Amino acid sequence: MIKGSCHCGAVRYESAGKILRFVNCHCDDCRKISAAACSPVVAVTSKGFAVTQGEDRLVAYESSPGKFRNFCGNCGSHLFARVAAQPKLILIRAGTLDDDPGIKPQAHIWVSAKVAWHDICDDLPQYAEWLPQ
Repeated sequence: MIKGSCHCGAVRYESAGKILRFVNCHCDDCRKISAAACSPVVAVTSKGFAVTQGEDRLVAYESSPGKFRNFCGNCGSHLFARVAAQPKLILIRAGTLDDDPGIKPQAHIWVSAKVAWHDICDDLPQYAEWLPQ
């Protein structure tokens, strides 16, 4: 079980679902929304994921067709995303985790969109776009 929350504490979530992967995403959307060089994302199964507090505070934003990013309407923290084409998947923004997920990032994705001023200084695999299937 991992738990997380927004900056102000109004929204809390938990996931008892399986962690599928942990990646650092460098796509334009993740960079702009996180205001950082990349966004660490923990993908979990939707089964076992629940908003435990403040569901009425969540605001969803469709950042690309069928991808809904969920934010706290009070403090603006980007907590997780849902993709309509993958209803069994939740993409948790790792920076909002309150617990150690017990796994470290496994790869960098969308490196083709990486900003020039950021150097990747680890030995993790790098993929131009998505992870290979």
